Amino acid sequence: MIKQVLISFAVLALSVASAETFKVTLIQPSVVKGTELKAGDYQLNLKDNAVTIVKGKQKVEVTAKVENADKKFDRTRILYNENKGKFSIQEIELGGTKTKVLFDSGVQSGGGE
Repeated sequence: MIKQVLISFAVLALSVASAETFKVTLIQPSVVKGTELKAGDYQLNLKDNAVTIVKGKQKVEVTAKVENADKKFDRTRILYNENKGKFSIQEIELGGTKTKVLFDSGVQSGGGE
């Protein structure tokens, strides 16, 4: 019984350790996968090809491609396209890392640095 509990905790710890977490600030209301996100600070969890955006109890999961750049980004930047008043995130460069998150074109949002 104790072995099963210890194994469960070990598996849980490994799954948490494999996910990366970053802070992203949206400077204006944004829409992601049909969900409106208010301006503010969000936690960005990256795991494989999934990105989870979390603030309090609000949680939005989207598909994205995570890449590594040649050099570290000086600051976090959100790059997007506007379409009919909506902002579609193309990518997020995470400051202090070489990590770049490329979103599917179906993800709509507006944001800032």
